[in-house]
Amino acid sequence: MPSATPPTPSPVAASPAAGLFTDDSRTTRCAWCQATPLYRNYHDSEWGFPVDDERRLFEKICLEGFQAGLSWLTILNKREAFRSAFANFDAEQVARFGARDIKRLLNDTGIVRHAGKIASTINNAQRVIELRKEFGSLGAFVWRLEPEAKSRPASITHEAVKAMPTSPASTALSKDLKKRGWTFVGPTTMYAFMQAMGLVNDHLEGCASRKAALAARKVFAPPRLP
Repeated sequence: MPSATPPTPSPVAASPAAGLFTDDSRTTRCAWCQATPLYRNYHDSEWGFPVDDERRLFEKICLEGFQAGLSWLTILNKREAFRSAFANFDAEQVARFGARDIKRLLNDTGIVRHAGKIASTINNAQRVIELRKEFGSLGAFVWRLEPEAKSRPASITHEAVKAMPTSPASTALSKDLKKRGWTFVGPTTMYAFMQAMGLVNDHLEGCASRKAALAARKVFAPPRLP
């Protein structure tokens, strides 16, 4: 789940041991999203819901890389600025970024100005184009590694999720991407990506969004390999 230790807004009833909180509308959610309305909206409408859109998948891999050493809330607050800076994460456009673009990005106060992560985003855009030639789409490449239900914990509790900073599937995805020249795609980063893009549903038992994410996955048709 996104890494953050936000302050608890009032009034809420929190259950730290269960990893849940209930806000003043009596909605129970995963505790990590309690800091701001933006964070709650992201939790309720995006995180854990299946995604096959190429731009969103590429964006998420890039932003997870930028998150390294930071909280997801920091990145989420800057997401619109990142989208503006990186051509809305259109891989074809980002793949053509050159020295002038790198200088522009290093001077952009709206994003995380980290030379290595900026270079990684451009590199990974070029790798996306290579992947499409073999797999048809980034979505088809990623979703082929969706873990089987039997490999997942029987109950998604706070303790179960804390014990899974990585998974066999995220490790396999990380190794495959690194073999193909991708960077900032370690197993922990890839597990966070899989959580966010709905390859796994780590909304906790008792979270109001868990059933909605499960229902969305039930009708979702993963992209197929060519």
